[in-house]
Amino acid sequence: MRYILTAPRSMNCEIRLPASKSISNRALAVNALAESKGYPENLSRCDDTDVMVAALRDMPYEIDIKAAGTAMRFTTAMLAVGTGEHVITGTERMKHRPITVLVDALRALGADIEYMGEEGFPPLLIRGRKLNGGRLDVAGNISSQYISALLMIGPMMKEGLALHLTGDVISRPYIDLTICTMQEFGADVEWEDASTIIVKPKPYKAVPFYIENDWSAASYWYEMLALMGDEGSEVRLPGLMDGSRQGDSAIRYIFMMLGIKTKFADKVQCKPTLVTLNVQRRALPRFDFDFVNQPDLAQTVVVTTALCGIPFRFTGLQTLRIKETDRIAALKYEMSKLGYVLDDSEEGVLSWDGTRCEAMAEPVIDTYEDHRMAMAFAPAAILYPGLAINNPEVVSKSYPHFWDDLRKAGWTIEEAGD
Repeated sequence: MRYILTAPRSMNCEIRLPASKSISNRALAVNALAESKGYPENLSRCDDTDVMVAALRDMPYEIDIKAAGTAMRFTTAMLAVGTGEHVITGTERMKHRPITVLVDALRALGADIEYMGEEGFPPLLIRGRKLNGGRLDVAGNISSQYISALLMIGPMMKEGLALHLTGDVISRPYIDLTICTMQEFGADVEWEDASTIIVKPKPYKAVPFYIENDWSAASYWYEMLALMGDEGSEVRLPGLMDGSRQGDSAIRYIFMMLGIKTKFADKVQCKPTLVTLNVQRRALPRFDFDFVNQPDLAQTVVVTTALCGIPFRFTGLQTLRIKETDRIAALKYEMSKLGYVLDDSEEGVLSWDGTRCEAMAEPVIDTYEDHRMAMAFAPAAILYPGLAINNPEVVSKSYPHFWDDLRKAGWTIEEAGD
């Protein structure tokens, strides 16, 4: 399937964003470990959350987690401290996403896990058992999903867990989000120092839990306004929180530098409220930023800054190589279709010095089975009318009604063959 996009000249709309996928999957895991009979409120309805709901509800012998990386990591850890024997698998891409770090850590804690195919990758055969726990050293620069998976099963271990993160710690806000979610369910968990997290062997409690809306989904609406540059446009986003634990809430500060003002209707922090976005013109000569704590925002900001003609150097992108696709390579190639030459010669760094190349006359953006590629490039149609997006259905992974929301905002979307 292919969509051909035409943007309106201005926007004035209210958009109900999806619930946070990051919080939903953490809350689902902890809620299940607490043996709750219900589900958290305002649960995300995206693919990643749906596969986890199905897995936890049905617990079949073979669990197909499809393309959901977060669900793969979290469910693997949960099965390791559960009961019975299970196989966990996924799509072909998932079978090539490394999981060695998590499996080695779980084995060090006493887990019984076997690789059923290529060493270091799913599918996995897991025989659940009670783990002793204790002290565990893991690198701090690995995906925070591995760290979160280990933390969430800490209360289930006989001795709890003392998790020591060695070296630089990346994506710390995602780790803090996990800790806060655990604490909401009664866990005794806290940072002992800057590199060690202590989880006491105190069981979870089943409690009501409300999931706020998703700040990473909001990023695409910030991008649209920045590229549109129309000071009369306004986008209203209910259900977001000031003081949110979501690391991607930093998008409001990033786009403040790119000319988008964020206004909260309610000044009380950590309470869902209406957020209003408006354009306020700014001339930024250059933009350097470290995405170590917000890697999922990188695609949105790369497309925005380049199309706004702002040279940039973005660091902290090392985890983008092992996401749904190699996001750095994908960004570099797809931006070249629009006439922008990006540089990825430094590991974990993506930069643009203003170098241009000839753009395609009728560019078609490939999405690489990656939801964020589709949503980050869609707003580029503001500057490239008739921009085509291949396989637009990939947005179902995190924001299933994204295209419907664009139509609501006045966009024209035509469906075409491949």
